[in-house]
Amino acid sequence: MSDAETLMRANLLEVFNERDAERRAAAIARTYSDDVVFSDPEGEVVGHAAIGEKARGLLDGAPGFVFTPSGPIYAGPDLACLTWEFGPEGQAPVVRGIDIGSIEGGLLVKVRTLVVT
Repeated sequence: MSDAETLMRANLLEVFNERDAERRAAAIARTYSDDVVFSDPEGEVVGHAAIGEKARGLLDGAPGFVFTPSGPIYAGPDLACLTWEFGPEGQAPVVRGIDIGSIEGGLLVKVRTLVVT
């Protein structure tokens, strides 16, 4: 697995799918640059603490929901994309989307999330 693949899986599964705050914080520290920029249809946040709060808010607002990769990871040396689904575990997803990550120095420096409308 390439660094880009590892980072994109960590972003989805170890950060945004992790309900334990300590494990999520550890994943954030090893996945993103200190000044990472995360944007989605709700807006933009910057930094580790903001990413942690974003993930916590999403998960707290959707008990029993999980993020699941829904296709292959497309990766180049400094850019990667991963499609995903979000919904109740074992059931049809409620939301589908794609994360597009920019990579510098072995870390994600920007993640842009687009959702299917």
